[in-house]
Amino acid sequence: MRIFDQMESQVRSYVRHFPTIFQKAKGSYLYDEQGKEFIDFFAGAGTLNYGHNNPKVSEALIEYIKSDGIIHGLDKATSAKKRFLETFYTTIMEPRYMDYKVQFSGPTGTNAVETALKLVRMVKGRSNIVCFTNAFHGLTMGSMAVTGNAFYRDEAFINRANVTFMPYDGYFGDEVDTAAYLRKFLEDNSSGVDLPAAIILETVQAEGGVNVASDRWLKAIEQICRDFDILLIVDDIQVGNGRTGTFFSFEPSGINPDIITLSKSIGGGLPLSLVLLKPELDQWRPGEHTGTFRGNNLAFVASAELLGYWENDNMTEAVRYKEKILKEALEEISQKYPTLEARIRGKGLIYGFNIPFQGFCSEVSAEAFERGLIIELAGAKDDVLKFLPPLVIEEELLKQGLAIIDDAIGAVLDQRTAMIRGGVECS
Repeated sequence: MRIFDQMESQVRSYVRHFPTIFQKAKGSYLYDEQGKEFIDFFAGAGTLNYGHNNPKVSEALIEYIKSDGIIHGLDKATSAKKRFLETFYTTIMEPRYMDYKVQFSGPTGTNAVETALKLVRMVKGRSNIVCFTNAFHGLTMGSMAVTGNAFYRDEAFINRANVTFMPYDGYFGDEVDTAAYLRKFLEDNSSGVDLPAAIILETVQAEGGVNVASDRWLKAIEQICRDFDILLIVDDIQVGNGRTGTFFSFEPSGINPDIITLSKSIGGGLPLSLVLLKPELDQWRPGEHTGTFRGNNLAFVASAELLGYWENDNMTEAVRYKEKILKEALEEISQKYPTLEARIRGKGLIYGFNIPFQGFCSEVSAEAFERGLIIELAGAKDDVLKFLPPLVIEEELLKQGLAIIDDAIGAVLDQRTAMIRGGVECS
Protein backbone atom coordinates (compact mmCIF):
# COMPACT_ATOMS: atom_id res chain seq x y z
CA MET A 1 0.00 0.00 0.00
CA ARG A 2 3.09 2.24 0.10
CA ILE A 3 2.46 3.93 -3.26
CA PHE A 4 -0.98 5.11 -2.12
CA ASP A 5 0.45 6.64 1.06
CA GLN A 6 3.23 8.24 -0.95
CA MET A 7 1.25 9.63 -3.88
CA GLU A 8 -2.45 9.92 -3.04
CA SER A 9 -4.08 12.74 -1.10
CA GLN A 10 -5.03 12.38 2.55
CA VAL A 11 -8.65 12.87 1.44
CA ARG A 12 -8.90 9.24 0.39
CA SER A 13 -11.48 7.44 2.46
CA TYR A 14 -12.62 3.95 1.53
CA VAL A 15 -9.09 2.61 1.20
CA ARG A 16 -8.69 3.29 4.92
CA HIS A 17 -11.74 1.18 5.74
CA PHE A 18 -10.90 -1.60 3.29
CA PRO A 19 -7.07 -1.73 3.30
CA THR A 20 -6.23 -4.09 0.48
CA ILE A 21 -5.50 -3.73 -3.22
CA PHE A 22 -8.46 -4.95 -5.24
CA GLN A 23 -7.66 -6.50 -8.57
CA LYS A 24 -10.88 -7.73 -10.13
CA ALA A 25 -14.60 -8.06 -9.53
CA LYS A 26 -17.52 -10.06 -10.82
CA GLY A 27 -21.17 -9.99 -9.90
CA SER A 28 -21.37 -9.48 -6.13
CA TYR A 29 -17.72 -10.37 -5.47
CA LEU A 30 -14.49 -8.39 -5.24
CA TYR A 31 -11.03 -10.02 -5.28
CA ASP A 32 -7.76 -8.55 -4.05
CA GLU A 33 -4.24 -9.12 -5.39
CA GLN A 34 -3.79 -12.08 -3.05
CA GLY A 35 -6.93 -13.68 -4.45
CA LYS A 36 -9.00 -13.16 -1.31
CA GLU A 37 -12.72 -13.07 -2.03
CA PHE A 38 -15.05 -10.41 -0.62
CA ILE A 39 -18.85 -10.33 -0.77
CA ASP A 40 -19.90 -6.82 -1.74
CA PHE A 41 -22.61 -5.23 0.42
CA PHE A 42 -21.39 -1.79 -0.68
CA ALA A 43 -21.99 -1.87 -4.46
CA GLY A 44 -20.00 1.24 -5.18
CA ALA A 45 -22.21 3.31 -2.84
CA GLY A 46 -25.17 2.35 -5.01
CA THR A 47 -23.42 2.56 -8.38
CA LEU A 48 -23.39 -1.18 -9.02
CA ASN A 49 -27.03 -2.20 -8.67
CA TYR A 50 -26.51 -4.68 -11.50
CA GLY A 51 -23.24 -6.07 -10.14
CA HIS A 52 -19.60 -5.80 -11.12
CA ASN A 53 -18.76 -6.43 -14.77
CA ASN A 54 -22.28 -7.41 -15.73
CA PRO A 55 -21.80 -9.62 -18.80
CA LYS A 56 -24.43 -7.71 -20.79
CA VAL A 57 -22.41 -4.53 -20.32
CA SER A 58 -18.97 -6.05 -20.85
CA GLU A 59 -19.92 -7.63 -24.16
CA ALA A 60 -21.65 -4.49 -25.43
CA LEU A 61 -18.72 -2.25 -24.48
CA ILE A 62 -16.16 -4.52 -26.13
CA GLU A 63 -18.15 -4.51 -29.36
CA TYR A 64 -18.65 -0.75 -29.23
CA ILE A 65 -14.96 -0.01 -28.69
CA LYS A 66 -13.89 -2.50 -31.37
CA SER A 67 -16.18 -0.73 -33.83
CA ASP A 68 -14.53 2.65 -33.08
CA GLY A 69 -17.72 4.03 -31.55
CA ILE A 70 -17.69 7.63 -30.35
CA ILE A 71 -16.10 7.87 -26.90
CA HIS A 72 -16.25 11.62 -26.27
CA GLY A 73 -18.96 13.65 -27.91
CA LEU A 74 -19.87 16.66 -25.72
CA ASP A 75 -23.60 17.04 -26.43
CA LYS A 76 -23.42 16.07 -30.09
CA ALA A 77 -25.90 13.52 -31.38
CA THR A 78 -24.39 10.03 -31.40
CA SER A 79 -25.72 6.58 -32.12
CA ALA A 80 -25.08 5.52 -28.52
CA LYS A 81 -27.05 8.48 -27.13
CA LYS A 82 -29.87 7.84 -29.59
CA ARG A 83 -30.21 4.23 -28.45
CA PHE A 84 -30.07 5.22 -24.78
CA LEU A 85 -32.79 7.88 -25.16
CA GLU A 86 -35.02 5.56 -27.16
CA THR A 87 -34.58 2.75 -24.62
CA PHE A 88 -35.08 5.04 -21.63
CA TYR A 89 -38.27 6.40 -23.14
CA THR A 90 -39.84 3.08 -24.14
CA THR A 91 -38.71 1.13 -21.06
CA ILE A 92 -38.94 3.67 -18.25
CA MET A 93 -40.89 6.79 -19.15
CA GLU A 94 -43.63 5.61 -21.49
CA PRO A 95 -44.93 2.73 -19.30
CA ARG A 96 -45.12 5.16 -16.36
CA TYR A 97 -46.85 7.89 -18.41
CA MET A 98 -44.01 10.27 -17.55
CA ASP A 99 -43.39 13.41 -19.57
CA TYR A 100 -39.90 14.78 -18.94
CA LYS A 101 -37.08 16.27 -20.94
CA VAL A 102 -33.64 14.73 -20.32
CA GLN A 103 -30.67 16.97 -19.61
CA PHE A 104 -27.18 15.49 -19.38
CA SER A 105 -25.09 17.27 -16.78
CA GLY A 106 -21.50 16.61 -15.76
CA PRO A 107 -20.63 13.00 -14.98
CA THR A 108 -21.44 12.72 -11.26
CA GLY A 109 -24.49 13.06 -9.05
CA THR A 110 -23.47 16.39 -7.58
CA ASN A 111 -23.43 17.82 -11.12
CA ALA A 112 -27.06 16.82 -11.55
CA VAL A 113 -28.01 18.47 -8.26
CA GLU A 114 -26.12 21.66 -9.15
CA THR A 115 -27.93 21.74 -12.48
CA ALA A 116 -31.33 21.29 -10.84
CA LEU A 117 -30.69 24.03 -8.28
CA LYS A 118 -29.50 26.46 -10.92
CA LEU A 119 -32.51 25.73 -13.12
CA VAL A 120 -35.20 26.15 -10.45
CA ARG A 121 -33.72 29.46 -9.33
CA MET A 122 -33.66 30.69 -12.90
CA VAL A 123 -37.22 29.56 -13.67
CA LYS A 124 -38.81 30.87 -10.48
CA GLY A 125 -36.70 33.98 -10.05
CA ARG A 126 -36.27 33.09 -6.39
CA SER A 127 -33.09 31.91 -4.70
CA ASN A 128 -34.13 30.11 -1.51
CA ILE A 129 -34.11 26.30 -1.46
CA VAL A 130 -35.72 24.19 1.26
CA CYS A 131 -33.84 21.01 2.15
CA PHE A 132 -33.94 18.64 5.09
CA THR A 133 -32.05 17.49 8.15
CA ASN A 134 -29.65 14.58 7.45
CA ALA A 135 -29.82 15.26 3.71
CA PHE A 136 -26.92 14.38 1.43
CA HIS A 137 -26.91 15.81 -2.10
CA GLY A 138 -23.22 16.08 -2.96
CA LEU A 139 -20.06 17.98 -2.06
CA THR A 140 -19.68 20.79 -4.58
CA MET A 141 -20.71 24.26 -3.47
CA GLY A 142 -24.41 24.26 -4.31
CA SER A 143 -25.11 20.64 -3.45
CA MET A 144 -23.04 20.89 -0.27
CA ALA A 145 -25.15 23.86 0.82
CA VAL A 146 -28.21 21.57 0.86
CA THR A 147 -26.31 18.71 2.57
CA GLY A 148 -26.85 18.50 6.32
CA ASN A 149 -23.92 16.55 7.79
CA ALA A 150 -21.57 18.88 9.69
CA PHE A 151 -18.58 16.69 8.73
CA TYR A 152 -18.78 18.06 5.19
CA ARG A 153 -19.65 21.63 6.14
CA ASP A 154 -17.27 24.31 7.37
CA GLU A 155 -17.60 28.07 7.71
CA ALA A 156 -14.46 28.50 5.58
CA PHE A 157 -15.95 27.08 2.43
CA ILE A 158 -19.68 26.50 2.76
CA ASN A 159 -22.19 28.92 1.26
CA ARG A 160 -25.09 29.01 3.67
CA ALA A 161 -26.99 31.74 1.83
CA ASN A 162 -30.39 31.01 0.33
CA VAL A 163 -30.85 27.58 1.89
CA THR A 164 -33.36 26.69 4.61
CA PHE A 165 -33.17 23.38 6.50
CA MET A 166 -36.37 21.83 7.78
CA PRO A 167 -36.92 18.59 9.78
CA TYR A 168 -37.28 15.44 7.70
CA ASP A 169 -40.08 12.96 8.22
CA GLY A 170 -39.70 11.37 11.65
CA TYR A 171 -36.98 13.77 12.80
CA PHE A 172 -38.89 14.35 16.05
CA GLY A 173 -40.23 10.81 16.19
CA ASP A 174 -44.00 10.50 15.85
CA GLU A 175 -44.65 13.60 17.93
CA VAL A 176 -44.39 16.23 15.20
CA ASP A 177 -45.86 16.30 11.70
CA THR A 178 -42.89 17.89 9.97
CA ALA A 179 -44.83 18.56 6.77
CA ALA A 180 -47.31 20.65 8.77
CA TYR A 181 -44.34 22.26 10.53
CA LEU A 182 -42.92 23.34 7.14
CA ARG A 183 -46.32 24.58 5.97
CA LYS A 184 -46.60 26.80 9.05
CA PHE A 185 -43.30 28.51 8.23
CA LEU A 186 -44.40 29.18 4.65
CA GLU A 187 -47.81 30.50 5.68
CA ASP A 188 -46.33 32.97 8.16
CA ASN A 189 -44.96 36.08 6.46
CA SER A 190 -42.96 36.80 9.61
CA SER A 191 -41.30 33.38 9.90
CA GLY A 192 -38.11 34.60 8.25
CA VAL A 193 -38.25 31.79 5.69
CA ASP A 194 -38.29 33.17 2.18
CA LEU A 195 -40.61 31.54 -0.33
CA PRO A 196 -38.31 28.96 -1.97
CA ALA A 197 -37.84 28.22 -5.63
CA ALA A 198 -37.81 24.51 -4.81
CA ILE A 199 -37.86 21.83 -2.16
CA ILE A 200 -35.27 19.10 -2.62
CA LEU A 201 -35.54 15.72 -0.90
CA GLU A 202 -34.52 12.08 -0.91
CA THR A 203 -37.33 9.58 -0.35
CA VAL A 204 -34.80 7.47 1.56
CA GLN A 205 -31.90 9.35 3.10
CA ALA A 206 -29.12 6.89 2.42
CA GLU A 207 -25.99 8.65 3.68
CA GLY A 208 -28.10 10.31 6.37
CA GLY A 209 -28.71 6.98 8.12
CA VAL A 210 -31.27 5.18 5.92
CA ASN A 211 -34.22 7.32 6.98
CA VAL A 212 -37.36 6.37 5.06
CA ALA A 213 -40.03 8.95 4.31
CA SER A 214 -43.63 7.77 4.44
CA ASP A 215 -45.86 8.03 1.40
CA ARG A 216 -48.15 10.25 3.45
CA TRP A 217 -45.33 12.70 4.16
CA LEU A 218 -44.17 12.75 0.54
CA LYS A 219 -47.70 13.53 -0.62
CA ALA A 220 -47.98 16.29 1.95
CA ILE A 221 -44.71 17.87 0.77
CA GLU A 222 -45.88 17.67 -2.83
CA GLN A 223 -49.15 19.39 -1.88
CA ILE A 224 -47.19 22.17 -0.18
CA CYS A 225 -45.26 22.67 -3.40
CA ARG A 226 -48.45 22.95 -5.41
CA ASP A 227 -50.12 25.28 -2.90
CA PHE A 228 -47.19 27.71 -2.76
CA ASP A 229 -45.92 27.53 -6.37
CA ILE A 230 -42.74 25.73 -5.36
CA LEU A 231 -40.92 23.20 -7.54
CA LEU A 232 -40.27 19.71 -6.17
CA ILE A 233 -36.89 18.06 -6.79
CA VAL A 234 -36.46 14.38 -5.93
CA ASP A 235 -32.83 13.30 -5.63
CA ASP A 236 -32.98 9.66 -6.75
CA ILE A 237 -29.25 9.32 -7.30
CA GLN A 238 -28.60 6.59 -4.74
CA VAL A 239 -32.03 5.13 -4.06
CA GLY A 240 -33.39 5.24 -7.60
CA ASN A 241 -32.47 2.81 -10.37
CA GLY A 242 -34.48 0.08 -8.66
CA ARG A 243 -32.82 0.21 -5.26
CA THR A 244 -36.16 0.36 -3.41
CA GLY A 245 -37.88 -2.12 -5.74
CA THR A 246 -39.43 0.22 -8.29
CA PHE A 247 -37.23 2.01 -10.80
CA PHE A 248 -37.94 5.39 -9.20
CA SER A 249 -38.07 5.33 -5.43
CA PHE A 250 -41.10 7.64 -5.27
CA GLU A 251 -43.39 5.55 -7.48
CA PRO A 252 -45.40 3.91 -4.66
CA SER A 253 -46.24 7.33 -3.19
CA GLY A 254 -47.86 8.52 -6.40
CA ILE A 255 -46.11 11.90 -6.28
CA ASN A 256 -45.13 13.68 -9.49
CA PRO A 257 -41.82 15.56 -9.07
CA ASP A 258 -41.02 18.54 -11.25
CA ILE A 259 -37.37 17.49 -11.45
CA ILE A 260 -35.62 14.16 -10.82
CA THR A 261 -31.87 13.75 -10.53
CA LEU A 262 -30.30 10.41 -11.51
CA SER A 263 -26.73 9.14 -11.49
CA LYS A 264 -24.79 6.23 -9.96
CA SER A 265 -26.37 3.02 -11.32
CA ILE A 266 -27.94 4.67 -14.35
CA GLY A 267 -24.48 4.43 -15.96
CA GLY A 268 -23.95 0.77 -15.12
CA GLY A 269 -20.74 1.54 -13.23
CA LEU A 270 -19.60 4.25 -15.65
CA PRO A 271 -19.95 8.00 -15.01
CA LEU A 272 -23.36 9.26 -16.13
CA SER A 273 -25.62 11.85 -14.60
CA LEU A 274 -28.87 13.30 -15.83
CA VAL A 275 -31.72 15.58 -14.87
CA LEU A 276 -35.31 14.83 -15.77
CA LEU A 277 -37.33 18.05 -15.98
CA LYS A 278 -40.90 18.85 -16.88
CA PRO A 279 -41.02 20.27 -20.44
CA GLU A 280 -42.25 23.69 -19.28
CA LEU A 281 -39.14 24.03 -17.11
CA ASP A 282 -36.80 23.55 -20.05
CA GLN A 283 -36.04 27.26 -20.34
CA TRP A 284 -32.30 27.05 -20.96
CA ARG A 285 -30.73 29.00 -23.79
CA PRO A 286 -28.50 26.81 -25.98
CA GLY A 287 -25.16 26.35 -24.26
CA GLU A 288 -26.25 28.15 -21.08
CA HIS A 289 -25.29 25.21 -18.86
CA THR A 290 -22.49 23.06 -20.27
CA GLY A 291 -19.76 20.63 -19.26
CA THR A 292 -17.00 18.85 -21.14
CA PHE A 293 -18.20 15.43 -20.01
CA ARG A 294 -21.95 15.92 -20.14
CA GLY A 295 -23.10 12.60 -21.50
CA ASN A 296 -20.80 9.59 -21.60
CA ASN A 297 -21.14 7.42 -24.67
CA LEU A 298 -19.70 4.33 -23.01
CA ALA A 299 -22.21 4.80 -20.19
CA PHE A 300 -24.99 5.20 -22.77
CA VAL A 301 -24.03 1.79 -24.16
CA ALA A 302 -23.94 0.23 -20.69
CA SER A 303 -27.20 1.80 -19.55
CA ALA A 304 -29.13 0.82 -22.67
CA GLU A 305 -28.25 -2.80 -21.95
CA LEU A 306 -29.13 -2.65 -18.25
CA LEU A 307 -32.47 -0.92 -18.78
CA GLY A 308 -33.56 -4.26 -20.20
CA TYR A 309 -33.97 -5.43 -16.59
CA TRP A 310 -37.03 -3.15 -16.43
CA GLU A 311 -38.91 -4.45 -19.45
CA ASN A 312 -41.08 -6.45 -17.03
CA ASP A 313 -41.71 -6.72 -13.27
CA ASN A 314 -39.15 -9.45 -12.61
CA MET A 315 -36.58 -7.12 -11.05
CA THR A 316 -39.13 -5.50 -8.76
CA GLU A 317 -40.34 -8.89 -7.60
CA ALA A 318 -36.77 -10.10 -7.06
CA VAL A 319 -35.90 -7.05 -4.95
CA ARG A 320 -39.01 -7.51 -2.81
CA TYR A 321 -38.21 -11.19 -2.30
CA LYS A 322 -34.64 -10.42 -1.24
CA GLU A 323 -35.83 -7.57 0.96
CA LYS A 324 -37.83 -10.09 2.98
CA ILE A 325 -34.70 -12.21 3.49
CA LEU A 326 -32.63 -9.16 4.45
CA LYS A 327 -35.18 -7.68 6.84
CA GLU A 328 -35.93 -10.99 8.59
CA ALA A 329 -32.21 -11.72 9.04
CA LEU A 330 -31.62 -8.28 10.59
CA GLU A 331 -34.58 -8.78 12.93
CA GLU A 332 -33.14 -12.14 14.01
CA ILE A 333 -29.73 -10.55 14.66
CA SER A 334 -31.40 -7.78 16.67
CA GLN A 335 -33.25 -10.34 18.80
CA LYS A 336 -30.09 -12.41 19.21
CA TYR A 337 -28.17 -9.43 20.62
CA PRO A 338 -30.78 -7.42 22.59
CA THR A 339 -28.13 -5.39 24.42
CA LEU A 340 -27.31 -3.66 21.12
CA GLU A 341 -30.64 -1.81 21.20
CA ALA A 342 -30.52 -2.01 17.39
CA ARG A 343 -33.06 -0.28 15.19
CA ILE A 344 -33.83 -1.49 11.69
CA ARG A 345 -35.10 0.69 8.87
CA GLY A 346 -35.08 0.49 5.12
CA LYS A 347 -36.86 -0.32 1.92
CA GLY A 348 -36.07 -2.69 -0.93
CA LEU A 349 -32.37 -3.49 -0.85
CA ILE A 350 -31.22 -0.52 1.18
CA TYR A 351 -31.40 -1.18 4.90
CA GLY A 352 -29.84 0.40 7.93
CA PHE A 353 -28.94 -1.41 11.16
CA ASN A 354 -28.58 1.35 13.75
CA ILE A 355 -26.45 0.48 16.80
CA PRO A 356 -26.28 3.48 19.15
CA PHE A 357 -22.86 2.82 20.68
CA GLN A 358 -19.89 4.93 19.67
CA GLY A 359 -17.54 3.14 17.29
CA PHE A 360 -19.42 -0.16 17.37
CA CYS A 361 -20.47 -0.13 13.70
CA SER A 362 -16.93 0.79 12.63
CA GLU A 363 -15.61 -2.22 14.51
CA VAL A 364 -18.24 -4.48 12.94
CA SER A 365 -17.38 -3.23 9.44
CA ALA A 366 -13.68 -3.89 10.09
CA GLU A 367 -14.40 -7.36 11.48
CA ALA A 368 -16.63 -8.18 8.52
CA PHE A 369 -13.88 -7.07 6.15
CA GLU A 370 -11.47 -9.49 7.79
CA ARG A 371 -14.07 -12.22 7.30
CA GLY A 372 -14.59 -11.41 3.61
CA LEU A 373 -17.43 -8.90 3.40
CA ILE A 374 -17.49 -5.20 2.54
CA ILE A 375 -20.10 -2.97 4.16
CA GLU A 376 -20.07 0.78 4.73
CA LEU A 377 -21.52 3.02 7.42
CA ALA A 378 -24.11 5.80 7.36
CA GLY A 379 -25.54 8.41 9.68
CA ALA A 380 -24.04 11.55 11.17
CA LYS A 381 -22.30 9.47 13.86
CA ASP A 382 -21.41 6.48 11.65
CA ASP A 383 -23.73 4.44 13.85
CA VAL A 384 -25.61 2.69 11.03
CA LEU A 385 -24.46 -0.36 9.08
CA LYS A 386 -25.74 0.33 5.58
CA PHE A 387 -26.77 -2.75 3.61
CA LEU A 388 -26.47 -2.01 -0.10
CA PRO A 389 -25.86 -5.27 -2.01
CA PRO A 390 -26.25 -5.44 -5.79
CA LEU A 391 -29.86 -5.99 -6.79
CA VAL A 392 -28.79 -9.07 -8.73
CA ILE A 393 -27.09 -10.77 -5.76
CA GLU A 394 -27.88 -14.46 -5.49
CA GLU A 395 -30.11 -15.53 -2.61
CA GLU A 396 -27.53 -17.85 -1.04
CA LEU A 397 -24.80 -15.22 -1.32
CA LEU A 398 -27.05 -12.67 0.39
CA LYS A 399 -27.62 -15.13 3.24
CA GLN A 400 -23.91 -15.89 3.43
CA GLY A 401 -23.12 -12.20 3.75
CA LEU A 402 -25.73 -11.77 6.47
CA ALA A 403 -24.21 -14.67 8.36
CA ILE A 404 -20.84 -12.90 8.25
CA ILE A 405 -22.45 -9.78 9.73
CA ASP A 406 -24.00 -11.91 12.48
CA ASP A 407 -20.62 -13.45 13.29
CA ALA A 408 -18.85 -10.07 13.12
CA ILE A 409 -21.28 -8.51 15.58
CA GLY A 410 -20.82 -11.45 17.95
CA ALA A 411 -17.03 -11.14 17.69
CA VAL A 412 -17.06 -7.41 18.43
CA LEU A 413 -19.32 -7.95 21.44
CA ASP A 414 -16.95 -10.64 22.73
CA GLN A 415 -13.96 -8.33 22.24
CA ARG A 416 -15.65 -5.48 24.10
CA THR A 417 -16.72 -7.80 26.92
CA ALA A 418 -13.18 -9.13 27.23
CA MET A 419 -11.79 -5.58 27.41
CA ILE A 420 -14.26 -4.66 30.16
CA ARG A 421 -13.39 -7.79 32.13
CA GLY A 422 -9.71 -7.13 31.64
CA GLY A 423 -10.11 -3.62 32.97
CA VAL A 424 -11.98 -4.88 36.03
CA GLU A 425 -9.28 -7.47 36.75
CA CYS A 426 -6.52 -4.88 36.40
CA SER A 427 -8.28 -2.54 38.81
